Amino acid sequence: MSVNELYVSTLGKDTWTGRLPEPHPEDNDGPLATIAGARDAIRHLKQSALISGAVTVWLRGGHYHQTEPVVFTPEDSAAVTYAAYPGETPVVDGGRRLSGWREETIGGIAMWVADAPVADGDNGYFRQLFVNGERRSRTRLPKQGFYWMKDVPGTGFQGGEMSSDLFAGTDTFVCAQGDIDASWRNRNDIDVVAVHYWIEERMPVASFNPDTGEVKSSRKSMFVLKDDVARRYAKYYVENVFEALTDPGQWYLDRTAGKVYYIPLPGEALAETELVACSARQLLKLEGKPEEEKYVEHLSFQGLTFAHTDWIQPKGGGERFELPGIDFAAAPQAAFHIPGVVHMRGVRYCSIEDCRIERIGWYGIELSEGCMSNRIVGNTISDMGAGGIKLDGADASGSILLRTGSNRITDNHIHAGGRIFHSACGILSVHSAGNTFSHNHIHDLYYTGISCGWVWGYAENVSKNNRIEKNHIHDIGHGLLSDMGGIYTLGVQPGTVIRGNLIHDIEKCNYGGWAIYPDEGSSHILIENNICFRTSSQVFHQHYGRENIVRNNIFAFGREGQAALGRAEDHLSFTFEKNIIVADGQPMFVAGYSGQLDKKGFSSDLNLFWDISGGEPESGNQKFDEQANFSLNDKRSMEDMNQLGYDLHSIYADPRLEDPAGGNFTLLEDSPAWALGFQPIDLTDVGPRSAADRE
Repeated sequence: MSVNELYVSTLGKDTWTGRLPEPHPEDNDGPLATIAGARDAIRHLKQSALISGAVTVWLRGGHYHQTEPVVFTPEDSAAVTYAAYPGETPVVDGGRRLSGWREETIGGIAMWVADAPVADGDNGYFRQLFVNGERRSRTRLPKQGFYWMKDVPGTGFQGGEMSSDLFAGTDTFVCAQGDIDASWRNRNDIDVVAVHYWIEERMPVASFNPDTGEVKSSRKSMFVLKDDVARRYAKYYVENVFEALTDPGQWYLDRTAGKVYYIPLPGEALAETELVACSARQLLKLEGKPEEEKYVEHLSFQGLTFAHTDWIQPKGGGERFELPGIDFAAAPQAAFHIPGVVHMRGVRYCSIEDCRIERIGWYGIELSEGCMSNRIVGNTISDMGAGGIKLDGADASGSILLRTGSNRITDNHIHAGGRIFHSACGILSVHSAGNTFSHNHIHDLYYTGISCGWVWGYAENVSKNNRIEKNHIHDIGHGLLSDMGGIYTLGVQPGTVIRGNLIHDIEKCNYGGWAIYPDEGSSHILIENNICFRTSSQVFHQHYGRENIVRNNIFAFGREGQAALGRAEDHLSFTFEKNIIVADGQPMFVAGYSGQLDKKGFSSDLNLFWDISGGEPESGNQKFDEQANFSLNDKRSMEDMNQLGYDLHSIYADPRLEDPAGGNFTLLEDSPAWALGFQPIDLTDVGPRSAADRE
């Protein structure tokens, strides 16, 4: 008899058949106990020829605790769906509930204390604690803001400019007197987190010399330890200091004493509070062997929750960025070295749909080498140590068998990320082609919303033919890092389209808070029908590239201008036409560090410009002082721009928008933009759709 349904329950046993949804009254059969048990049962049924069609494994509600990920391999390939039992919530849980708490007063502070023995190494040590489902922070100094490094030995200071010494990383710096104390306990568990440029450097303290203030880390910084604009060394904070345990909501794990301490928030009662320490780092792995053309195929995971995972810094610089004998404190961008809690390699025709991935330490989902034609659809990924979804296939020099592409990443809600690895992205696509990134809602991150590319310049690039459409991206950056975009691209990408996205509220640290940011070498990309507004830099900014088309967009309220070209080259960088540009006293076009407007690096025409403050539109070259304050040099009026050949058929007029200050950019019937050929932008379906409306 063919089997097409199995059941898993917290009341089950992996020695049972799994063919009953609940235990038999005689306790001699019933559901299985684990996903791994169901996987093994299906392997046996396949070998016995008892499976002839699709199989659904129903997971009953409850918590399924794992300390290691459940692993699927090519032998598990079959039309099998692991799904939540109707009306119930199964949770694949990498945490453990801490018990035995007692109330104590330490140093005059009331706190809760529990035994938490830690064996040699990291066995039993945890870095994340959740209280009643909410993240609680490790201790931090200073409580607000940052310290500034006093000196970085061996570093010739050049004003923080991005010069050839950018990658002159080090494992040593000198702190100011009083910033770090030699008496702090468990010093090797303390992290120095330097925040500069577009990354954070997480540098565990190896030693400290109180006489000289020299701090040495067990990891080398990826970048030179300078600020990116100010004439200062890098800023940083110190994390996980027992002596800083003074504020409600903070906690500390003392590996030497084998105790965990927590200061409760007002209103938290010990008898009514659940405290969960994270143990597992990954919960699900689909491991094919693409180099041997052996794939995991046709598995589906629907309606499951994956929760409570811990984090560590990967060895070296991560799986794909290694130098012999060197552990780096960061990746060069986007927390690329951080793996996914759900990890796939050599996977085809599989799906993760309508799942929740939350309270995690790394990226949510990773499609690594050799992942083709998969669906990541309708998931909620939140409270992340890193980012939401990462794709990383082989680059142009790698084997075609290790290429990753043609995946659908749609209708996901990704938010509250970068809590540990601040530079992580909502969606990161590295060396991957032919993907669809659409209808996602991405917000509350410290860095970029969607990043696509990974080749800096004009070298051969795998990334092409990607569609980035109908995404709602907002509240990105929070003023922590620089050089970011709501949507960010790198390299030559013929066929890539950025269309119909709604992007707003992008907040930089020192420079570079853009809505759409084609960075180094971005070329042959179509950017159309987007509505972008309220950015801390320009709304649209192209660093350098060639022959992009920017048309039929609405760009408004960039605090440092509305559109910019960072570097003009001896070719056409982009064509800018039939756009509506709205300012409130800010410039229209801005030229960057070597993009002077008279170099004619781009063409512009048939646009509508308007300044709601009533001022005349002006453009010019940007300049920053040592405090990262923006100013405009070589100012050009609209007439000056016409004389340079720009916007000969453009107009300066009220575009007649419904309520631009309130974020409603609907054009009224009498808008003069219609006469320029502007087409209506329909964003009523932007962001995630209902299951019935998905493709």
